[in-house]
Amino acid sequence: MLPITGYADRWSVKPGETIRFMVSVQGGADYSARVARIHCGDPNPAGPGYREVSMPSAIEGRHPGMEQPIRRGSFVDLPSVDLGRGDRALGIAVTVWPTLPDQPGVVLAWDGGGVALRLGLGPEGAFCEFNGQRVSTGRPLTARAWHDIALVLDPASGTLTLRQQPRKPRLDRCETAEAELALSAPFPTGPGSAAIATDRPAGRCFNGKIERPRLATGLGADELLAAQAAGTALQAGALLAEWDFAIGITGDHVADTGPGRWHGRCVNLPTRAMTGSRWTAAHQRWTEAPEHWGAIHFHEDDMGDAGWQPSLSLTVPEDWPSGVYALHLEGAGWRDNIPFYIRAARPGTRARVAFLAPTFTYTIYGNFARPGRQAQLHDRAVAWGALQQSPDGHPDYGSSTYNWHTDGSGIAYASMRRPMIDKRVNHIQMIDPSPEGSGTYWISADSYIIDMLDRHGIDYEVVTDHDLHAEGAAALAPYSVVLTGQHPEYHSEQTLDGIAGYIAGGGRFVYLGGNGFYWKVVPHGDGPWALEVRRAEGGIRLWAAEPGESYHAFDGSYGGLWRRLGRPPQSIVGIGFSTQGDYTGHPYRFAAGILDARVAFLREGIEAVPGQAFGERGFMGGGAAGHELDRADVRLGTPHHALIVATAIVTEPSYAPVNEERYDHTLWPRQHDEVMRSDITFFEAPKGGAVLSFGSMNYIGALPVDGYANAAARLALNAVRRFSDPAPFPGFG
Repeated sequence: MLPITGYADRWSVKPGETIRFMVSVQGGADYSARVARIHCGDPNPAGPGYREVSMPSAIEGRHPGMEQPIRRGSFVDLPSVDLGRGDRALGIAVTVWPTLPDQPGVVLAWDGGGVALRLGLGPEGAFCEFNGQRVSTGRPLTARAWHDIALVLDPASGTLTLRQQPRKPRLDRCETAEAELALSAPFPTGPGSAAIATDRPAGRCFNGKIERPRLATGLGADELLAAQAAGTALQAGALLAEWDFAIGITGDHVADTGPGRWHGRCVNLPTRAMTGSRWTAAHQRWTEAPEHWGAIHFHEDDMGDAGWQPSLSLTVPEDWPSGVYALHLEGAGWRDNIPFYIRAARPGTRARVAFLAPTFTYTIYGNFARPGRQAQLHDRAVAWGALQQSPDGHPDYGSSTYNWHTDGSGIAYASMRRPMIDKRVNHIQMIDPSPEGSGTYWISADSYIIDMLDRHGIDYEVVTDHDLHAEGAAALAPYSVVLTGQHPEYHSEQTLDGIAGYIAGGGRFVYLGGNGFYWKVVPHGDGPWALEVRRAEGGIRLWAAEPGESYHAFDGSYGGLWRRLGRPPQSIVGIGFSTQGDYTGHPYRFAAGILDARVAFLREGIEAVPGQAFGERGFMGGGAAGHELDRADVRLGTPHHALIVATAIVTEPSYAPVNEERYDHTLWPRQHDEVMRSDITFFEAPKGGAVLSFGSMNYIGALPVDGYANAAARLALNAVRRFSDPAPFPGFG
């Protein structure tokens, strides 16, 4: 745990509205807080330099601290489960697909009337703990295979019977096993609280899928196992509870179809819409046969809503301008900051230029843990006065969807209701390969754009992906020109519709990043505090969706690349992701299109000759073209009238085509020119709109070179100024 850290309840807020901050301080020590407007978040003293303006507010000063816990691990909370009078045998049946069977995990826990009951799995197979007594089957279960487990407590005989059996027997060993125990403790009766997939006090979380937990009375282990394996109903009068995970898949509610209706709630975002034991591959979309997806996958490291108490509330003063802000925290010998965005009270009245902050992408990448990164960055962070934390050093806050769970499955959910300790300003993410490089990413890197605008006297306002998702094109409509950040990769259907609608309505759009508009995400039903990604089919990814699990739980829609969903990035901004390599930067060269009269405005102040190089330097990789690159392709939707004004063809060995650009294992020589490149592309859009796309993640790192007085920066500034001018583009209305 960090000595001091926190998170905000939202990404953006307007003047007059209130944003809340949840802060935890080690030992409950006092801490100080202050708010600043951020102009540049790069701590590199050889770069543009960290730059902020203090914004005095009512929350500035010292505050009493509070240490707030992080509790990872998903489960189902069952506040009330009544086991009845205890005069008949009590049975528990459940189907499991363990992913870490050698690690003890509790499948079902019940507490009431001084009695504690635990049914779980471990290296000794199924086990049961009952008020200090313990029994196990003694035979371990196979990982990633379906098994049925039955537990019967019989007051007549005073015995506990525990049985396990696989759905598909192994040929090399027998996994069917049974154990009995004579009980000395009183039998569980009456009301109590329960949990599925954990015993909360001890925190022994189960890793794997659980399907159809049931409670029954008056049945033996054979009857329970037979009904569980066949998926049939229990005989009349026997059923106490049955939690059907195929109901309510889109949310956190867990339904009990038994007579008691002891419903529950998912905690910490376990993964739903998971194939169950009945899945046959006859259906691929869970909405067509939900009963085939009646399993939930639980993980010991799931992290959803941290549930911290609010520590500070800031009502934004009416005169604060729109921009990037940060709450700075200092206490317990440490410091941290929590970035947030202030929107304009009346959008478009002070500025006609907007920066679209890619907060969906920030959230999806939140706490991207890369082994050894914190140790690698430590000395440089100290020397630069930057924040020193990195997610690999603080796993308690959960990881990103670019990481794996401890059981080897991919992380499909991302939450902003927890500290995202790598989404900060005055922070670095990597050791840049170029001598002067900053190693910035995400929020710190995107601040180069607003710093450039500010230093050139161009007023701007900020809109976030979360605002765009909620409001659509109306969130962008007040602005003459909208600029993206470095990496607007993740989008919902609503955000893509908003951008496409803005452009189609006459908006002017500058795409300043690379690998944008790539993956589909779906927000949680309660709002976009949590996002879901299903990595279906192709795409550059660190894990892939399992068979039958390519449809989002949150809305039932198909996941994966927008390109495979019929909306390639080229159809929106003219270019799309085609090649990726190391964080090295390379120059662009002007193409013949730069001489076209339609882009005369881009040439102002620049000696633009076809073949001439520019962007040879930069604070991200040492050049403007690098890391992840986008290209034009009319087959994928690039408008036929689009102009390619500059191109960078990268032949460095670390660069290769993205998965969706390959048809077999080879790379034809001509593909180097066709695919291994970035195209800076311009085209006019309907109703006086226009789009200029740069197509490189490293491009914004070239903006600050020579105090934002270089050809790469001048191209972007020329576009902003011309796009701000309402004059129509000749020949295009």
